[in-house]
This record gives sequence, structure tokens and C-alpha cells, in this order.
Amino acid sequence: MSERLANAPTPEGEYFENGRFAGLSVLLGVIAFVALALCGAGAAIDPKQFSYSWLFAFGFFFTLCVGCFFWTIVHYATDAEWTVVVRRQLENIAVLIAVLAIFFIPILLLRKHLYDWMSIPPGAEENLDSKRAYLNLNFFILRAVFFLGFFIIASQLLRRFSVRQDKDGSPKFTIWLRKVSFVSLPLFALSVSFGAYDWLLGLQYRWFSTMFGVYIFAGAAGSSMSLLVLVITALRKAGYLKNVVTMEHYHIMGKWMFAFCVFWAYIGFGQYMLIWYANMPEETKYFLVRNTESWWYLSMLLVFGRFFGPFIILLLRSIKKHPNQLCYVAVWILFMQMLDIYLVVLPALHGTGVHVSLWDFAALIAMGATLAFAFLRIVGKTSLFPVRDPRLIESLKLVN
Repeated sequence: MSERLANAPTPEGEYFENGRFAGLSVLLGVIAFVALALCGAGAAIDPKQFSYSWLFAFGFFFTLCVGCFFWTIVHYATDAEWTVVVRRQLENIAVLIAVLAIFFIPILLLRKHLYDWMSIPPGAEENLDSKRAYLNLNFFILRAVFFLGFFIIASQLLRRFSVRQDKDGSPKFTIWLRKVSFVSLPLFALSVSFGAYDWLLGLQYRWFSTMFGVYIFAGAAGSSMSLLVLVITALRKAGYLKNVVTMEHYHIMGKWMFAFCVFWAYIGFGQYMLIWYANMPEETKYFLVRNTESWWYLSMLLVFGRFFGPFIILLLRSIKKHPNQLCYVAVWILFMQMLDIYLVVLPALHGTGVHVSLWDFAALIAMGATLAFAFLRIVGKTSLFPVRDPRLIESLKLVN
């Protein structure tokens, strides 16, 4: 215990030196600019394909950011101690939802290429007419503004109160943070579930699943924890958080990766099994498309790559306490999350089989580089961990 306290960080905290990584920041900025310009060309050349590619990239990065937001509010709601030293990076990633809100604008502009129900006049389809109270443009935009607005405001408040507590350690900020988190929990469930229905399930409005929102949440939680492992490891390799984040923290992050690997598989199988067992044509169409032609190979890769592989590997305690090895698993889970969103979005366009497009990669690179650039601008403005959180000492001395 005395040795651990001797290595404890100073009250001033630890700060990311932006100057050391100015070259990386410039490189990311250039890549983002070029990729966004290419995306602009894609929207003009092939708006149909580009709209789906852009939604795919948006869905992938949105799940990562809202997943980090989820872990932040759960930290305060449960009064967790282990997350204290890694929480600031969760906050830094969560506030990037504000950038994603800007990236949602092209989805609105290209909405008629994505959502067929917007182009079908009233009276043309009885099934759609019965859903008009929900599926109408004004309500669609209103919901999007509410969902994104909630995530932006709540994530900004959580980070602002956390940063302000670094100055004087006042416990009132902990109380405020808990209040924001308790209010955010039900709103998070509402926004993620219905956001998934509106933006992803809305591509195929004739199909429905009451478990779809939970399925998207499960993938978001597991992949965002994997992203946190990669971010923390990158900071440690750069010389930061050496005496702050220990192997005990990695062990817990690995256990959460394992838990949501199982939970994702449970929800995914439950959704598939119930639809397969009922065998109703309006429900089975979604899986019939994804289990035929070349989509079948990607679906099988997702099943084995997202569950069976990580499940077996993450059972090993040694993997979860070895940062480099855990990072390999984290990268793979992120790739599987990308594949998962791809299988949700692109079959609605191609249907008959996989048709990889240049715009798929352009949209991913454009959003990814922009978000990484914004993260580097944010991370250096505050200490890399909350220096006066009431539970900091417990987190530093964590043993599990």
C-alpha cells in the first residue's frame, strides 16, 4: 500500500502535451479534409450508394461514442471506484457526439435515398399508413433533434462538472454528476433504442423487432469498452498514466469486454431464434437477405468472430491482465462492431449480395479522422484523469 501511494499522481494531475503530437494532429486534419472532400464528390456522383455508406459510418462511430457515454453515467449511478482513473477518457470520447450531430446533417439531406417510407404517398400502402403517426418527416426530425440534443447536453454537463471538480474537489460536483446521470439513464435507453429504430431499422420499415434497440446497445457497450482499452494503452505507451492505470484496471476492462461479448450474443440469438421460430414472412425477410448469397459468409464471420473467438480468448485471466494482448482482442471487437453495422445497413441497399464500395471506406476515413482530430484537441485541455474525485485513492489502490 505504501509503495502504491508513493507512486500516486500529484494533485496537479497529468496533462497531454499537444505539441508532442502536433504532426499527428496535422496529418489527421489533412486526411479528414481530403476524405470529406471525396465524400462530397461521392454524394454528387452516386448519392444512393453514398447515403448508405455515410449512414454505415455514422452508425459505427455513433455506437462507440454513446457507449462511452453509457459507461460514464453508469459510473456515477453505481458510485463505482475502478472507473475513476479512466473516466476522463470516456468523457472526452462522449463529447464527440457533438461532432457526430454535424455528420447527421447529410443523412437528413439524403433521406429520400435511405428511407423509402418518405417517398411513398399516403394511401399507397396500407401497412405504412398504419404507421404514419410515427413514420412522418416532421416527427422524424423532431426525434433526431431530441436524441442528439440530449446526448450533447448531457455529455457536456458531465465533462464540465468533472473538470470543475479538478480545481477545488468540492463534493457538490459529485452530487450534481449523480443527478445528471440518474436522469440520463432512462433518457439514454429511450434515445439509443428509438434512434436505432429511426436511423437503422427505418431502412426496412416493413420489418420490426422489439429487441433491436437492445441489440444495438449491446454492441455499443462492448465495442466502446474495447475502444477505451486502446485509448488508455496508447496514452500509456506515450508515457502517460503509468502510475495511474494498473493491470487491475485492465483486468476489469477485459471482464466487461467479456460480459458484453456474451450479452451481445444472447440478445442476437434471442432475436434470431424468436423470428425463426415464429416464421412470419414480414419478420423473416430481414434474416433471409443476410443469410443468402455472399452475405451469408459475412454473417457467419460475425457470429464466430464477435462471440466464439473473443469468448474463448477473454476467458483467460492472463489475457485480461496483459495490455498488448488485450489490445489485439479490442481491435478485433471493434472490427466486428463495424461489420455488424455494415450488415445492418448495406443489405437494405444491395440485397442480393455484398458490393463493397469506395464510398464505404471514404465515409469511414472521413468520420474517423475528424473524430480523432477533435479528440486530440480535447484531450490536452484537462488532466488525463480526475485529480480530485472523492474515489481517486480507492481507484489507485484497486485490487480485484
